[in-house]
Amino acid sequence: MTVNMSKGQAISLQKADGATLTAVRMGLGWQSAPRRGLFGSRTKEVDLDASAVLFADKQPVDVVFFRHLTSDDGSVRHTGDNLVGGAGQGGDDESILVDLQRVPVHIDQIVFTVNSFTGQTFAEVANAFCRLVDETNGQEMARYTLTGGGQYTAQIMAKVHRAGNGWQMTALGTPANGRTFQDLMPSIVPHL
Repeated sequence: MTVNMSKGQAISLQKADGATLTAVRMGLGWQSAPRRGLFGSRTKEVDLDASAVLFADKQPVDVVFFRHLTSDDGSVRHTGDNLVGGAGQGGDDESILVDLQRVPVHIDQIVFTVNSFTGQTFAEVANAFCRLVDETNGQEMARYTLTGGGQYTAQIMAKVHRAGNGWQMTALGTPANGRTFQDLMPSIVPHL
């Protein structure tokens, strides 16, 4: 069963049977929004990028993004850069895989961001979503939809953080501006 997440909502990352999740995938999908022009509708390619910033005691210690596809410890892995998005069919255009059992104990939060590397705003992006999937069985657990467009070029999507002996996900959905995760760091800090 999928939970459609709203800004600030938190969900536990435990399976229905009470077992702890061992591997999750944060998927990102999108398509370019059609634009009306002199010769009818057309689209311009949009390059959204998914990133995961790993924190220990509110300090960034590693990042996974299109130029650094695997965390230094190997627990977080980006599947590769998609430069144009999809056809809006609901599939992931970029994914970040997290092996929760391998995340070093000092890492207490992983923040997922999305940014428009090519600089278009979310008003120019359609059917954009971020979702969390149980990687062991492919079941979608949560989905966050980038709704309303807006004049922003980035969004602080969600964070996965330690909660007791397990993990919890919180949908953040905070709009921001920036072409890279580095540009977003001032917007991430208040959510730690």
